[in-house]
Amino acid sequence: MNNNIRFELSFKNIAQLEKKLNFCKSNNIKNINIPCKGIIKKELFNSTINYISKNYEDFNVTYHYSLYHQYSKNINKSYQDFLNFIKNSHTKRNYEILLVSGSNKKKNFDSIDLLGFLKKEKNIKIKLGIAFNPYLKKYYKIYSERERFERKISTGLINSIWFQYGTDIKVLENELNYLKNVTKDEKLNLFGSLFIPSKQFIARFKFRPWKEVHISEKFLYSLENFLDFTSDLVSFYEKNNITPIIESDFSSSEKLNTVYSFLLN
Repeated sequence: MNNNIRFELSFKNIAQLEKKLNFCKSNNIKNINIPCKGIIKKELFNSTINYISKNYEDFNVTYHYSLYHQYSKNINKSYQDFLNFIKNSHTKRNYEILLVSGSNKKKNFDSIDLLGFLKKEKNIKIKLGIAFNPYLKKYYKIYSERERFERKISTGLINSIWFQYGTDIKVLENELNYLKNVTKDEKLNLFGSLFIPSKQFIARFKFRPWKEVHISEKFLYSLENFLDFTSDLVSFYEKNNITPIIESDFSSSEKLNTVYSFLLN
């Protein structure tokens, strides 16, 4: 599993990005993800792509493309921006795209809409990743995730599925079985979000819970239980060929060793 693990980078500017990329390079980390959220959007997002492609071509990069954060003026302009983004990506090495609607979906311009537009394009050949949240129906009474998934996968443009983080393995297993039944023999790469719990992580989540991210009270009030769950989740990912994507900060030797202590047991 170690050779396939992905690491998501967070940064506030190109100087911080450079520091983290150099840390990755010195620790033989080649699979990285660049999110599109917070301040990493528009100008900084585009600058990041240019900077990595010019200076760090050895990295295997997945860029998250948020249709919410990258939206500009109107649907036509935003779609053309995405087409330009895709065409530019063909000139870069080791470059993939995870398409996300964003926390607040734009009317008539979410991932389903965009995939429908792309399906009509004749000269674009690309495979995209899509996000899937297994926990929406049980914990947030949102019943549309499966229907949305089936509409996305029917376009034939999808080659990877990225599972949202949560702490109910039974629900995750149930939804994984559903996805396998829908996709049947399609060869799709599976990725799963992974956080390494800490007292600081728990305190931050309690203070400001993330939208549509389910973490059980059992784990928010017991770090020991949370750590045990994390080991179980890693085992589940490994058993089901789901590649972990580390979303916790890992940019120090101590933090990176903590990550590997879970993944290499």
